[in-house]
Amino acid sequence: MGDAAAAAQVAVDLRGVLGRLNRRLRQQADVGDLTRSQLNVISHLERKGPTTVSDLARAEGMRPQSMGATVAALEDAGFLRRDPHPADRRKTAISLTDSAREQIAASRLVRQDWLQRALSRELTDEELEQVHRAVGLLSRIVGNL
Repeated sequence: MGDAAAAAQVAVDLRGVLGRLNRRLRQQADVGDLTRSQLNVISHLERKGPTTVSDLARAEGMRPQSMGATVAALEDAGFLRRDPHPADRRKTAISLTDSAREQIAASRLVRQDWLQRALSRELTDEELEQVHRAVGLLSRIVGNL
């Protein structure tokens, strides 16, 4: 198998495994009946902080009207709040509520605990070290994107 063919096969295999791992992690910490768009908004706000509906729409590749509906649903569910924009009082800044931050932290801990237990249960010390090295290699790839 040539280098390109080997890389192609590893890419297919890795994508499949990471997809299954991601699904398993999502199953571990139920975040309710949120849509993928709603989860993306919550994730964006957690990473980047408060922003406007227009900026969220642009970041997620959505129309502002569609993003407005997504934000309204999250606000009704208690995940988001609206405050006057600090730089432009004509705008509204959307941010996560304290309750949403607590839910995110709890969900992250549940997923972390599940993954730690699965690694300990399924892998030998040597295999765990191999995974540790692989994580370093994957971090290099992600850092180059």
